[in-house]
Amino acid sequence: VRIFTLMDESILNAIRERLKHITYISSSVVFSAGDVIEKIVFIVRGEMESIGKDGSVISLSEGDVFGEELLSWCLERAASNTDGTRIWIKRKGLLSYRSVRCVTNVDVFSLSVADLDDVTRLFSRFLGSCKVQGAIRYESPYWRLRAAMEIQVAWRYRRRRLKRLYCSV
Repeated sequence: VRIFTLMDESILNAIRERLKHITYISSSVVFSAGDVIEKIVFIVRGEMESIGKDGSVISLSEGDVFGEELLSWCLERAASNTDGTRIWIKRKGLLSYRSVRCVTNVDVFSLSVADLDDVTRLFSRFLGSCKVQGAIRYESPYWRLRAAMEIQVAWRYRRRRLKRLYCSV
């Protein structure tokens, strides 16, 4: 996982202490579209598939991660008071735009929201850096889908503007 190559050993140790091993049987659903994402899943063995609302399928296998946008979400919840102290804003959870189901029996390590909150509170300065945030967004299927949607909207808008321009001339 690319993001872990950017992290200090102390952060990795804090994450390792909080990981839980889970085994999912084949054809079980790990995440459903529209549900709140409650954990980050690191695939150790087996295959999963991520299915978008539009029917697009992304294959996930050994070494892949799902739910890593939760890390960005936890970091964004932090705000600062006028005196410089940090406060944590309670918001509704992050919703999944994709369903993830197991193709084969899958062994994963899972990091829950509560454990992730602990890690982000301890290491918020490092995890909030541009380098780490860029790695999270580059690797995440969620952020890639969001970027693709933004590009499509911008392209449609531009095409509509050009069409109006040429029709009026």
